[in-house]
Amino acid sequence: MDDLAGTQAPARRLTDPAEAVAALEAAVPSLAELRLPEPERIDWQAVESELGTGLPQDYKLLCALYPRVVLGDFLSLSGPLPGGERAWAREMDDTLETVEEWCAEANLAVPLRPYPAPGGLLPWAGTYEGDLFLWSTSADGPQAWTVTVASRSSVWWHYTGGIVQFLADLASGAVEPWGLPRLRPEASRW
Repeated sequence: MDDLAGTQAPARRLTDPAEAVAALEAAVPSLAELRLPEPERIDWQAVESELGTGLPQDYKLLCALYPRVVLGDFLSLSGPLPGGERAWAREMDDTLETVEEWCAEANLAVPLRPYPAPGGLLPWAGTYEGDLFLWSTSADGPQAWTVTVASRSSVWWHYTGGIVQFLADLASGAVEPWGLPRLRPEASRW
């Protein structure tokens, strides 16, 4: 039986991407050690053109500042690499098929749908256990997008902040990890 555990909200939504990254580095101190010497020059216009939508600024900053990382030996974060932007965006189609299957199988009071449906879900990370982390897209634009968690244990829930703040709150314990194990506040390359 699938379940919508509910919605969790940050005490204050961090809208400045640099402030959100600083909160994540405070929650996961070893992440700062992984910062790239120079930010990646990712062609976001190519990515967004291929996807058909803009992406949140906090995610773009996270991808520019860090290599592909794993948080707590559990959650893998990756984004497009320079030169592979369009291919990365096209690979999203495979993941969106999985999201579509999960949404169709979920027994939720309010059905969810994958992007590009209005308010659709767009994946941004996953875990080694098969959990998915998704943006809940919005007509208000990428900066207003929130987080939806679809756990492998069929627990779905929402977080009303951006993804970088969500990661900081998950690592610090400021949010309950409904349907997930506690995220250890450590980072490594993957």
